[in-house]
Amino acid sequence: MSHHHPRAVLRAISAVLPETVIEQQRVRDIFARQEGLSRLGQRLVATAFDSSGIDTRHTVITDFADDSATGRDGAPTYIDDATGALQAPGTKARNDHYIAAAGPIFVEAARRAIHAADGIDTADVTHVITVSCTGFFAPGPEYLIARDLGLDPAVQRYHLGFMGCYAALPALRMAAQFCDSDPNAVVLVVSVELCTLHLHASDDPDVIVANSLFGDAGVAGIVTRRPLGAGERGLQLDRSETAVTPVGEADMAWTIGDEGFDMVLSTAVPQIIGEHISAALGPLVAGDERLSRALDGDALGGSVARWAVHPGGRSIVDKVEEALRLEPHQVAPSRDVLRTIGNVSSATVLVVMQRNLEAYAEPGDRLIALAFGPGLTVESTLMTVVSG
Repeated sequence: MSHHHPRAVLRAISAVLPETVIEQQRVRDIFARQEGLSRLGQRLVATAFDSSGIDTRHTVITDFADDSATGRDGAPTYIDDATGALQAPGTKARNDHYIAAAGPIFVEAARRAIHAADGIDTADVTHVITVSCTGFFAPGPEYLIARDLGLDPAVQRYHLGFMGCYAALPALRMAAQFCDSDPNAVVLVVSVELCTLHLHASDDPDVIVANSLFGDAGVAGIVTRRPLGAGERGLQLDRSETAVTPVGEADMAWTIGDEGFDMVLSTAVPQIIGEHISAALGPLVAGDERLSRALDGDALGGSVARWAVHPGGRSIVDKVEEALRLEPHQVAPSRDVLRTIGNVSSATVLVVMQRNLEAYAEPGDRLIALAFGPGLTVESTLMTVVSG
């Protein structure tokens, strides 16, 4: 079957956002008026929320809705109705909420992706890879997808758990490897992150910054070498690389506490990424003489038209834009996604890729996706926009 793509293509990127939308100023005010918050804490809340580059985020926590009289579905209470005080549910209660809320989002995102991919049906799916770092259960989300969508019981299932914000790119690499070993493989990649389940009141600057950034979302896509439908667009996965910055191991961490998961996100992170991003991209473009020369000449943005930079925060996008000398329009999709849904951990970079495909990219454009997480790990993927 010579019409198979020479390389795996990511197609049908489909996002699912929880219905409750929170406005950044409203959340800021909730956190700023908590009892026992120091004057410094209040200032930090105001600064973090106001300079975040975020207008709105989505959450599965209905307490945050303007009309929180909506049913709670047995979910824990995060805000006391009478006092407005933030509650501190235990990790079990939060994880139970994750199980109840994440499951349907995983399934719905997967269903939408299969539906959106021309000529692909549930019966065609050979592998399911799920990605999440905001909750745990087994049988896991990859099992739920297979069960609820009626996939072949022998479908191969994998879950990439607890890697952090960069995990969607290793998932795509893994999917491409499956396609390399079987040209007929159809791999469903689904990331769901319910970050807001771990919000909690605090004077700690790391926690305040995390509270100001993270939102909830699910996103899925199909990776396959099978032919695209007429006019259907996708991203051919050309190469991917992992790099670890020489400093920063302690600057980004995600651990499990008694009142939800705990984020460490030091203010040094944007600076570290800015300083090391060029070096991290060296191996990605090494096989392509033109791109290598462009990177050496600080002109990679001129040779690679499209960029999907994980907007870990506004200053991370600033530093990457500055270090790689990108044009404002090249990071516009990242800023756009940050502004409208916040940082949704591993799901974010896939949404930025979707935004590029829908609003910016033309067939033949090269695109580089970048995502950052604990380690400090820099994941990069080089792609080409293709069309059926």
